Amino acid sequence: MRWAWFASVGGLIGLLVVFATPPTGRAAPAADDPAACAWPEFHGPRRDNLSPASGLRKVWPEAGPPLLWTADGLGHGYSTVAVADGRIFTTGNVDQQTVITALAMDGSVAWRVANGPAWLKPQPGARSTPTLDAGRLYHMNSHGDLVCLDAGTGRRLWHANVLQQFNGRNIEWGLAESVLVDGDRVIATTGGDDIGMVALDKTTGKPVWTCRGAGDKPGYCSPVLFEYAGLRQIVTLMAKSVVGVHADTGRLLWQVPHETPFDENIGTPLYHDGGVFVSTRTTGSRLLRLKVSGQDCSVAEVWSTTALENQHGGVLLVDGRLYGTSLDASNGPWACIEWATGKRVWSDKGIGRASATWADGRLYALSHTGTVALIEPSPVGFRAVSTFEMPKGGKGPHWAHPVVCGGRLYLRHGETVFCYDVSARP
Repeated sequence: MRWAWFASVGGLIGLLVVFATPPTGRAAPAADDPAACAWPEFHGPRRDNLSPASGLRKVWPEAGPPLLWTADGLGHGYSTVAVADGRIFTTGNVDQQTVITALAMDGSVAWRVANGPAWLKPQPGARSTPTLDAGRLYHMNSHGDLVCLDAGTGRRLWHANVLQQFNGRNIEWGLAESVLVDGDRVIATTGGDDIGMVALDKTTGKPVWTCRGAGDKPGYCSPVLFEYAGLRQIVTLMAKSVVGVHADTGRLLWQVPHETPFDENIGTPLYHDGGVFVSTRTTGSRLLRLKVSGQDCSVAEVWSTTALENQHGGVLLVDGRLYGTSLDASNGPWACIEWATGKRVWSDKGIGRASATWADGRLYALSHTGTVALIEPSPVGFRAVSTFEMPKGGKGPHWAHPVVCGGRLYLRHGETVFCYDVSARP
């Protein structure tokens, strides 16, 4: 793949004009109907990592589902993909820059744009996944460069460095947040001594509100938005705490200490039925019950447990049970616990530590060493109905979260996205 670079002022954001070779792998079929395939942000439109896809294979062939195409040369990173309007979007380190790439549904490159410097310190690579909304793309790199692009062309509409503008603080392994769009606003965590979170007008980039009082650095977490008892709030993990922020005003509603070694608060919280669940390494999992009074909210802990200590890779809530993997576990990294009580249902070695998503009654898991598994969620134990190994090559662990959308499974490793056909059609 050959490309030429044209840098913009200061080198923060540049346009990459691409001359792409056809994607490798066997020829792709006609593109899916874009209306039937929408995964416009990290963990999907509700950020619960549950895909609405249906009509999928319940068992894979021994060698795995058909590989439709691969898209290589995307730059090194751990970003997963977002899918919207017939395009696939991801990010990667290309030389010294963080680069956003838009792919057509056949894996060919539509456009590429740089968003500021690459993360080149320990664990180098792009982190966050683009967020698509109303024909626009929003992305924040590991240094706080937040950009809004025309999703169709890659043309830059506005840019702001939120760490510089709001006196924010970066963290040891660089910002990893996939920004959240709420109505007319885009939300980013700045983690300053004074301002912890900001909302910018999504069309202009101008400040709408700032959240003060948290006094905590950012976590590596992407926030979640929900409404409960008439109160809309944004919840995220900061470096040493869990916070709830009033979505309309930016007022800090509540803050609970939650400390882990090396401030590794990473996983997106899960909201369900008035409860907020978080899970981290060593500190473990806890369920917080929301207590709303008008436009105020407090929380009370329902339970906490070390039966599931998810460093990263995500936890899934399916039929009242939570599924995920732990960093250190004598009984095996895979665990299933009850949402209501935190009681351990089972633990197992499984395929080792992994990232996972859910679609059409199955968990889709990618282990950190490249094993892909189709898992039947069950209270009885770990049930992998099919497995295969990803193609060899590529640098670094397999940390990008899998995505199932429009009958396809998207897997990312290193500089490459792999697209598999997991539909049940003949």
